[in-house]
Amino acid sequence: MALDGDQMTPQQMVPQQLAPSYAYPPGIQQPWVTDRPLMGVNGLDVAGLRPFDLVIPFTIKKGEITGEVHMPSGKVAKPDITDNKDGTVTVRYSPSEVGLHEMDIKYDGMHIPGSPLQFYVDYVNSGHVTAYGPGLIHGTVNKPAVFTVNTKDAGEGGLSLAVEGPSKADISCTDNQDGTCTVSYLPMLPGDYKILVKYNDKHIPGSPYVAKITGDDNMRMSQLKVGSTADIPLNITETDISQLTATVTSPSGREEPCMLKRLRNGHIGISFVPKEIGEHIVSIKKNGLHIPNSPIMVMISQSEIGDASRVRVSGKGLLEGRTFEPADFIIDTTEAGYGGLSLSIEGPSKVDINTEDLEDGTCKVTYCPTEPGNYIINIKFADQHVPGSPFSVKVTGEGRMKESITRRRHAPSVANVGSHCDLSLKIPEIDIHDMTAQVTSPSGKIHDAKIMEGENNTYCIRFVPSEMGVHTVNVKYKGQHVSGSPFQFTVGPLGEGGAHKVRAGGPGLERAETGTPAEFSIWTREAGAGALSVAVEGPSKADIAFEDRKDGSCEVSYVVQEPGDYEVSVKFNDDHIPDSPFVVPVSTPSEDARRLTVSSLRESGLKVNQPASFAVSLNGAKGVLDAKVHSPSGALEECYVTEIDEDKYAVRFIPRENGLYVIDVKFNGSHIPGSPFKIRVGDPSQAGDPGMVSAYGAGLEGGTTGVAAEFIVNTTKAGPGALSITIDGPSKVKMDCQECAEGYKVIYTPMAPGNYLISIKYGGPYHIVGSPFKAKVTGSRLVSSHSLHETSSVYVDSIPKADAVTVQGAAPKLISDASKVVAKGLSLNKAFVGQKNSFTVDCSKAGNNMLLVGVHGPRTPCEEIVVKHLGNRLYSVTYQLKEKGDYVLVVKWGEDHIPGSPFYVSVP
Repeated sequence: MALDGDQMTPQQMVPQQLAPSYAYPPGIQQPWVTDRPLMGVNGLDVAGLRPFDLVIPFTIKKGEITGEVHMPSGKVAKPDITDNKDGTVTVRYSPSEVGLHEMDIKYDGMHIPGSPLQFYVDYVNSGHVTAYGPGLIHGTVNKPAVFTVNTKDAGEGGLSLAVEGPSKADISCTDNQDGTCTVSYLPMLPGDYKILVKYNDKHIPGSPYVAKITGDDNMRMSQLKVGSTADIPLNITETDISQLTATVTSPSGREEPCMLKRLRNGHIGISFVPKEIGEHIVSIKKNGLHIPNSPIMVMISQSEIGDASRVRVSGKGLLEGRTFEPADFIIDTTEAGYGGLSLSIEGPSKVDINTEDLEDGTCKVTYCPTEPGNYIINIKFADQHVPGSPFSVKVTGEGRMKESITRRRHAPSVANVGSHCDLSLKIPEIDIHDMTAQVTSPSGKIHDAKIMEGENNTYCIRFVPSEMGVHTVNVKYKGQHVSGSPFQFTVGPLGEGGAHKVRAGGPGLERAETGTPAEFSIWTREAGAGALSVAVEGPSKADIAFEDRKDGSCEVSYVVQEPGDYEVSVKFNDDHIPDSPFVVPVSTPSEDARRLTVSSLRESGLKVNQPASFAVSLNGAKGVLDAKVHSPSGALEECYVTEIDEDKYAVRFIPRENGLYVIDVKFNGSHIPGSPFKIRVGDPSQAGDPGMVSAYGAGLEGGTTGVAAEFIVNTTKAGPGALSITIDGPSKVKMDCQECAEGYKVIYTPMAPGNYLISIKYGGPYHIVGSPFKAKVTGSRLVSSHSLHETSSVYVDSIPKADAVTVQGAAPKLISDASKVVAKGLSLNKAFVGQKNSFTVDCSKAGNNMLLVGVHGPRTPCEEIVVKHLGNRLYSVTYQLKEKGDYVLVVKWGEDHIPGSPFYVSVP
């Protein structure tokens, strides 16, 4: 509920902080009708009406911007719109009527974000309290929205202000000592905000106002997920934990692996996230056999289950900061039980978020902003906001140094059937004998390509095509795709180009050292002709060099002199290419870090839910060793660095997903040789290979608003891997991903016209060939848009797909064994309200029976469960939920629970 401010006379106004209201149903607007006579003759005293003047952030490229004002009487007029050539437009209008107006602003016939706007027109000298200014009409997320209240001619009384909207928005009010006050509020989410201005407890003319707050495309999001686990000491005599494995079985019978670690007091303990109350059984084995004292009983009480409301946060870093200076705050979860902690910081610059566990059990979070402005910090525990979140932080100081270069790229010559086709690469410090190159033709034929070594670590991949169309070029080193691979190579006329067809990759986009050239490649062949620009921003100015290879690719190198986080932007015709801007941590060269060596690191063949480890030898260096494990979906997996002896450490973690893991190993803050390490989780013979994935269907090319569009992602030849699909466009889309014989059928429904970019990645951070795809959507706008870029995504940890084989004459087995059933999918543990959550159940080895699925919720039953048989006793299960909370998901094969059932599903 909105709180009124202190009662005060216009002459004695003081700055005030007013508690805002929270979200209200969208579309509720209350035009105000005055009951007092207007000044002027018959309301036509046009000279006395307040003119409309508003600056809106919007970049005009080649299109036309138009406007239309709808007056209270129903008449229509045209505003005057000027392009300021700085990413903003100014809209001016001289009104001829009093009351609530609506204005459409369109670019090439489509509403811009925030359109249509509402504004109230009154007289400049009306004799009553008035409010005016841009903050009553339009604003941008994370930027103060400002308006003025004039109480000069109103007599004595009390002024009260409130803001209601999708986020809290702190209000400040400054008395200008002239009968007016300046009001500012800070919205943190896009949407419609209602501004209530009352004088003597009555709405002033025009109140409540509705301001359209749009998203800021220049905002950068940084995220970090940290598992908050229970550390439970165990009474065991074993001392070498590298030889031991541990599992924990919950009261419901669900068994999962857990980490063994050496606790601070020297004892051995286990680490896991408890989700249930009651007796848990910990089994510790050595060479497959229980050790003495195993299994061990552990009791978990209600107070140990994660509760966000009991988390306490404090620190200056939640209020203010300075550029290039570390800001920090403390998160205290000691009274809140155990649960996952997720942090996101959104602001003018990306930031590297670091966490440190302190001796008293609290967690210190450090981040270093590199641009001044307002930052929003979201802190969630067990998928719920902690008290006070989101926080708004004001950062002051100098901005980053920026250096950029732009080069014209000419359209490449057309490649023909039977001619040599070359693709250039630059890869430092590798052996050509460990490289492989294959080309897949449009008809699906696979051929080896020739690899030729050039000067300065350059390589040329050559093939002779026998077909027209889009070819896939897979270039691998030691079985892993090199940066940029898989590549698209079109033989014959090129399709529609653009920034989304540009690829960039190389070590200079991942890490760098001061004073040393950082290099990466850009491939523009498929994008056609245009302007390519590279910008490097950070603590020091960059010296950028550019080398054109004349074959649709180029080499970029840059040198910076100060350590810190740098942002490398690659744009084509003023649009960011996929995954740009890149955040590159730059460190000072460390002689100590270079002495460290890694042993027993398996780069492939690791399995999900099986502990993985490798050793790091310091070789006499003195300092602090730190490791971070990034999963294919981008989450930070828990990992432990334990001392084996004085000069040697072990890094251990449990992978939870199939795909490519990236492991940073740093010594005194600098990467050690070879870091970041890339390792693949999954069966090496079936490792999820993005180069073997294809996508096709009308939904990748276009669609109509409000109508479901479809496309297929074919993974039959690719092996298991994590599939990630992101759709970025003028509206959020309803998206559903279903298993089918070819792999996955994706259905999405766009709600606003415009271009949508569909990114498809497989087995880690790799785009499949053709991704991102550009779909052109037409039709009328069905939702109000507050941002040009709304993102929707779905993530599936896929299962192996075999080419469809029909088995004939197989006699049905009448014996059933539920223990042979395998269920896979993210939705066995986590689901989301209002969308279809799906997983697969493979009963092919479990005999003959019925599959039974049930979902039990906190208050209401599950809205919908759909079980589909895909053939060969492989089932796809989809369920939809209406409310947040904890659910129990039961999966039975006949009368018996399958392994892991009942599953416990959390819905944030």
